[in-house]
Amino acid sequence: MATLIEQKPLYDQLVVGQDIIFTVSNSGIVSNQSNVKFIAEVHISNDLPPNLSVSTDVIGTFKTTPNNAGVGIFDLSPVLESFVKSDNLAGFNSEYKTTDQGDESVVPIHLIDKYSRNRNALNYLAIQFKIEHTDADGVLITTDAVNSLSYNIFNGYLKYTDILDLADTPFTQTTGNNFGYPIPQKFTLAQDSGQFLTNAPTTQYANINDYGSFSFLTIQSKPTKIRLVYYNSSNVSIGQEDVNYTYANGALPYLNASATKRLFYFGGFPANLRNWSSTFNALVTAGTIEGGYYTVEPLLGTATNFGQKYTINVNCPNTKGFESIRLCWLNQWGAWDYYTFTMKSSKTISTKGSTYRQLEGTWNESTYKVNGFKGGKKAFRVNATEKITMNTDFVNESESEWFEELINSPEVFILDGFQSDLQFSGALTIPAMNQYVTPVRLTTSSYTKKTIANDKIMQYTFEVEKSKTLRTQAV
Repeated sequence: MATLIEQKPLYDQLVVGQDIIFTVSNSGIVSNQSNVKFIAEVHISNDLPPNLSVSTDVIGTFKTTPNNAGVGIFDLSPVLESFVKSDNLAGFNSEYKTTDQGDESVVPIHLIDKYSRNRNALNYLAIQFKIEHTDADGVLITTDAVNSLSYNIFNGYLKYTDILDLADTPFTQTTGNNFGYPIPQKFTLAQDSGQFLTNAPTTQYANINDYGSFSFLTIQSKPTKIRLVYYNSSNVSIGQEDVNYTYANGALPYLNASATKRLFYFGGFPANLRNWSSTFNALVTAGTIEGGYYTVEPLLGTATNFGQKYTINVNCPNTKGFESIRLCWLNQWGAWDYYTFTMKSSKTISTKGSTYRQLEGTWNESTYKVNGFKGGKKAFRVNATEKITMNTDFVNESESEWFEELINSPEVFILDGFQSDLQFSGALTIPAMNQYVTPVRLTTSSYTKKTIANDKIMQYTFEVEKSKTLRTQAV
């Protein structure tokens, strides 16, 4: 009897934060041989789907004994989590303020002009299964290799409420043992319902200086362009432009096998458009876009809708003078979500330091002197930590549910807004990249979901603590 894959993930696109189960069997060997173990040789590749005939991309070999039913069950998710991670920097061929960033870009992914490929968020997976046993002479024998399909893995997770499909093959009505979440159906830009990699509401709010990016998969299909249509506060169209999905714009006009070219980002928020768009900048200068909105819509060809349309409402200046604070966080699907807090916020500085007792006079000089600046209890070093409490504006129920991902996110940042780069001596202009992204830790430890029925008016308060402490001088 040959080794068989009895159970496998239903879909070939997988988030690593889910059960990634393979069940293998070989009834002939399990029943008749000794010291039987099933083997999973795990291959991870970035450039092309793994070649299971070579071992250059093997990241580990794992064994399990047959269970009481005579099969071996592998859950690979704990292993695979280490081979995808969040994209914090723009990818190869992306642009920032119309300048190509090359392969070693230090520009945050949130600031890209148009498109950018991913660096770390997606990889290929394939497994070769074998079985081993000892013969009558005690010699270890490994045999009966069988190969899995190739899978795309990316840096997301499933909630326990996410509904799984159960079937032998994808998109069928038949029942079976294979299960999975229909990522290809939900996140493929090939239909009106196709989503960017986010659970964010399709209507969002942003200030004129707010950066951010949308993410999407190009595994099965790709858009031809993303169309931006601008409207004033009276719902009158005041401009339109298409951002073609081309190499010159940081994308690829064809489907490519490399994993870095199967998940892309689009800089679709106001500050991103200010980086490069003369059309949008003219609307900013004229003051006609503030208080208005624009739509972000992937298209196939000239006008065929290729996914959900997103609306970005451009906030008017806050007449109450509150400072806007924009948070970005890693969402459920391994991409980035954003929200600008426009209501009252407060900042608290707390300090913690070490002290020592200093002698008052000069004891190691030729004469003794009393110095007024010396003596007594002194601070050796002071470390300062800043906490920020911020409040949302009134939100709807879809935004209320969305905030759950913020409180659960392992990566949260404060994102600074659009600003001119530093210029020296009237000649050299250079970016100061550390001014844009500040890591924070969400210290709000509980979250109460609100509804219109229960709470009528919904607002939320969140507190963050800057991850980096201010380390002052030692004395």
